[in-house]
Amino acid sequence: MDTRLIQLLVCPVCKGPLQRELQAPFLVCKADRLAFPIRDGIPVMLESEALPLDENDAPVLAPSA
Repeated sequence: MDTRLIQLLVCPVCKGPLQRELQAPFLVCKADRLAFPIRDGIPVMLESEALPLDENDAPVLAPSA
């Protein structure tokens, strides 16, 4: 994903900046402690799709059924 695009995107909840760790499949909002997934190179900027961050700022993945 292009870093220029990341600089243009904002958190849909608080309109704050998003960050991406090296090649991580998430865009992270530290203010809201949410991680927005990147699927097939496209960021999914829906609050309902966001994952909460744990105490180490890592996305809490839902247990698989």
